[in-house]
Amino acid sequence: MAEPKSYSAPALEKGLDILELLSGRERRRTLTSIAEELGRSKSEIFRMVAVLMQRGYLERDADTDEFALTNRLFELGLHTPRAYDLLSEAVPAMTQLAQDTGHSPHLVVLQGGETVVVAAVSGRSDMSFTLRLGYRRPSIEATSGQVIIAFQTHDERKRLIKEGLARTNLKAVPRGLTPTLDRIRERGYELHESRDFVGITDICCPILGADGSAVASIIVACVKRHGRDIRTAAAAGALREICARIGRSRLSPRPAQVL
Repeated sequence: MAEPKSYSAPALEKGLDILELLSGRERRRTLTSIAEELGRSKSEIFRMVAVLMQRGYLERDADTDEFALTNRLFELGLHTPRAYDLLSEAVPAMTQLAQDTGHSPHLVVLQGGETVVVAAVSGRSDMSFTLRLGYRRPSIEATSGQVIIAFQTHDERKRLIKEGLARTNLKAVPRGLTPTLDRIRERGYELHESRDFVGITDICCPILGADGSAVASIIVACVKRHGRDIRTAAAAGALREICARIGRSRLSPRPAQVL
């Protein structure tokens, strides 16, 4: 059998190298830093950076001259068939959940070891807590990420944990992570004080594909307010019901991801 041909497109490769570099944990870089890390001269990549800015893939901080990715790739990812199917099923159910509970649900998928918020619905009309689309966190440190990882096969769980660890400053997997994932899977959902924000209780449930593995999760941010009961048990019950309903639709068994 003949070996597949190898094609070269130097300009395209330079542009992709820049995008991949800036998608790392520390996203902002100066032009000099980008050139040094890619082993190229500033003149080699100057035009690439300029074109990526013109097309909306990069933005420049006027004060520091540092470059960062915009949400352009994220927005393109939302138009892939798998992500679009998930959104079309989940968003109407999330809207109903927000109306019924008064809390803000967020639809989360995994991407390269991080959680990514791909949809959010505001809760109460007077005040609610809503994360911006594209908000990211290392998957193993986020409740929504832990819920998705918990509902995977043994091998897939190990792979996702490894990816998530690479997005943190940790040297090794936290000792309590595996017991936490096992507990989440046995319980069927997670209810936990927010690992990122004070005064927020997270309720998170997986959306399961046809093979029983999680393709995404929905996390509800319950804001604690003086003199008001946040009724976490009722919110958890409603969340589990809509996640089960979404999971019964024709979703891909693989975790949904964005670019």
